[in-house]
Order: sequence, then C-alpha cells, then structure tokens
Amino acid sequence: MSATPTLSAHVRAATPADLPAVERLVTQSGLPLDGLRDAFPTFVVAQAGDDIVGVAGLEVCCNNALLRSVAVADEWRSHGVGRALVTRVIDDAEARGISGLYLLTTTADQYFPKFGFQPVGRDQVPADVRATDEFTSACPASAVVMCRACSPTDT
Repeated sequence: MSATPTLSAHVRAATPADLPAVERLVTQSGLPLDGLRDAFPTFVVAQAGDDIVGVAGLEVCCNNALLRSVAVADEWRSHGVGRALVTRVIDDAEARGISGLYLLTTTADQYFPKFGFQPVGRDQVPADVRATDEFTSACPASAVVMCRACSPTDT
C-alpha cells in the first residue's frame, strides 16, 4: 500500500481563462450557472498544478453581496479547499466594505455556520440581493437563506 499523497492547492483570483474549467466544476457540482459570467470578475479559484479544483464567487450587490458557486472537485473535498475558498471570499467582502454576505444552499446549511452564517428569512434579505439570478430563478424556493454580517476592514 502506498501512502496517501499530501494534497495542496492555492487560492487565487480567477482569470478569464479559468471560466470554462469553473463552469464545468460548478455544473458537475449541481450548481446553477445563472449570472455566473456577470459575477466572474470577483470569483476566486483553488488551483493544483494545472487544474482548477475549487471555486467560490462573490456577487457584489451595492453594500451587500452573495457568496455563490462554492464548489470543490470530489477528490479535493475534506482537504481544506472549501474552507480556504470561503475564507478568502469573506476576506474579499470585508475589504470591499460589504455590510452583509448572503448565500442560498440546498445541501450545505450545516457547513456555513462555522464561518458565521446564520439562517434568515427571505424577507430579511435586501432587495439588491433578492434581485440576483440566484434568488429570482436559479435556486429553488426551498433553498436555505443564510447571512453573515461583515466587519469591514479599515483601509
């Protein structure tokens, strides 16, 4: 038996060249592509060698934002890639002075509280976030809505 290799990926800002790999990963993870291209300039990816193994997006909506499209390749799950991606997006949101960071999930409502996200009612979500494709058409009405109040960093 051989030892399990140590997996290592680094998180960086997404580039336009990453878009096809990101769309494949998001689709393979069963997540919607609606609005992804428009929000892509604020996405981050996890890269291992030449491969994109994870992605997370920040869709900015005035003073609020949507954490979206968090996906990690199957073989990279449980190796800290998702945690690194979500932490980076939270840091990016705080650096931008975002007041509240929202997300919709049908499968990960037990995962996000460790990052400070709490369930909220749809009526508690600001109109600018509710107007995103994620809220209006991409995610089912049964999706759990969560919010994390951001603490903008002083710059």
